[in-house]
Amino acid sequence: MAKWIIGLAYASALGSGLIAGIFFAFSAFVMAALARLPAAQGIAAMQSINSTILQTLFSFVFMGTAVASVVLGVASFLRLGTPGALYLLIGSLLYLVGSFLFTILFNVPLNDALAAVDPDSAKGAEVWQNYLSRWVAWNHVRTVASLASLAAFILALRR
Repeated sequence: MAKWIIGLAYASALGSGLIAGIFFAFSAFVMAALARLPAAQGIAAMQSINSTILQTLFSFVFMGTAVASVVLGVASFLRLGTPGALYLLIGSLLYLVGSFLFTILFNVPLNDALAAVDPDSAKGAEVWQNYLSRWVAWNHVRTVASLASLAAFILALRR
């Protein structure tokens, strides 16, 4: 395996692991804690999280790992049959589809819908109940996909 591919695989393993940890925290306790609050407080807290997270290092890690996964996916596809290439391809696809794409297709629209409501309104409370069940379910998928991506990258590096 070329040195640049090894370096990118390490970076992708670290990135997918960091993202998995963030997603896991939300699945394991953050959303449960927000659900225990009165709807208006839970909505306001999640709106604050959603508006803040994109201005943090999270965005760099989330997007950077996606870009690295595209590069690794193409490189590994072109090198199929070489040691670790299949695991790199699997890890890249798991991250790109299960973490990145599912975020864009499912979690972001739910975040946008939540951002559009007044936390103190009846409509807000209705959106919040839908948000909690759907957003958390998709977050579980993102968590598992990110962890599986990390595992595939580790396996690729062992080859």
